[in-house]
Amino acid sequence: MKQELTIKVPNDYSAITLTKYLKLYKDLELYKDIPEALTATLFWHLCGLEPATLNKIDVDTFVKIKEQLNTFISKADHELIRFVNVNGVEYGFEPNLSEMAYGAYIDISKFDTLTIDDNWHKVMSILYRPVTKKLGKLYEIKPYTGKEESEHWKEVSMDVHLGAMFFFINLSKVLPSVILKSLTMTEEIPHNIKSILEGSGELIKRLSHSQETI
Repeated sequence: MKQELTIKVPNDYSAITLTKYLKLYKDLELYKDIPEALTATLFWHLCGLEPATLNKIDVDTFVKIKEQLNTFISKADHELIRFVNVNGVEYGFEPNLSEMAYGAYIDISKFDTLTIDDNWHKVMSILYRPVTKKLGKLYEIKPYTGKEESEHWKEVSMDVHLGAMFFFINLSKVLPSVILKSLTMTEEIPHNIKSILEGSGELIKRLSHSQETI
């Protein structure tokens, strides 16, 4: 007797949280030399299909699902999402990076590189803060305190995370000069900020490698 199987296939990164993405990425790295395991990992993390169930799917269905997954996973660029609602609170992306608190730059500079890893949710808590005022396209967010909560960013969808990441990648060449202008001559500039921002471009290589592997 045949059994019906319902398979939920995500269409884009809005269906994947940061937590799920990191687990997927780590497993893809772990099984990168085993093609069969890579496919099983992809279907397990994104569709919830166990390897035993995957083997029972007909070829046409398997191919269609894989093509659908590859379509959005291989996307090479992502737009910045300025506002996001998290647990009923509206957060806005730093509206003026040149006026961002010096302490925020210092805290970002503590990380070796700006890339989506186990520390990324902490970076997001610096870049996105609760909106306090809106007027047309203009808006203000809460001042940076250095004590912002970051755990909830782990459950925010990857379209938001990737949008912020690629925004930094696209600006990585001009941000160092913006930072210089925003600081006074008496303030010490963290020596590694420029290298961190420039190094963030490595994410493109990592993502591309993962896409080619898949």
